[in-house]
Amino acid sequence: MGDQLGNKLDNQAGLFITFEGIDGAGKSTHISFVADALRRRGVNVVTTREPGGTALGETLRGLLLNEKMHLETEALLMFAARREHIAQVIQPALDAGTWVISDRFTDASFAYQGGGRKLDLSKLNVLEQWVHPHLQPDLTLLFDVPIDVARTRLDATRILDKFEQEQSDFFTNTRNEYLRRAAEFPQRFRVIDSTRSIAAIQQEISEIIDALCKQAARSDLNDSH
Repeated sequence: MGDQLGNKLDNQAGLFITFEGIDGAGKSTHISFVADALRRRGVNVVTTREPGGTALGETLRGLLLNEKMHLETEALLMFAARREHIAQVIQPALDAGTWVISDRFTDASFAYQGGGRKLDLSKLNVLEQWVHPHLQPDLTLLFDVPIDVARTRLDATRILDKFEQEQSDFFTNTRNEYLRRAAEFPQRFRVIDSTRSIAAIQQEISEIIDALCKQAARSDLNDSH
């Protein structure tokens, strides 16, 4: 991918890229691929994850993935971890011109708590506007697979967290909400067919990132005039 991306980017403002998908979609496989390619291009990159990304976020992650709790408590804790994540990691990096790649962001809350758990989406809209009213990803890669494919990919040798242990209906609803979000925000979403080979997926990702880099370069050129 590094060779396919062309010339290096210099002095660009930081961009925010998020990876989304149901458990087993294979999104995490490609995060280091994108980060390494951008670094070869001269871009400063930080990779992070949600829930998590900070000391407090990682503590909350352990609770959120393993402890049973009221649905609204779960959503509030997700956004509490996110607020700290933005304040401590994401916004400072973007302000410094560093690109941020996050394994999940607010789309995951709409998909899992909204779609899967059936929390009223209006409540998630309120939390989103409270926690990050002016921050949205510049690009969201949604790795999409049928539910049966995703389930077979989960590692049977490890202990599954409480979300991964959910039944197929939960993941069907979660996937549907992801796809609804993608249709609602087509300007930043790119839906990736993750049933294909890693090579085919990474070829598509290369083309998407290449277009993003060219757009960023044009924007920087215009800003300099």
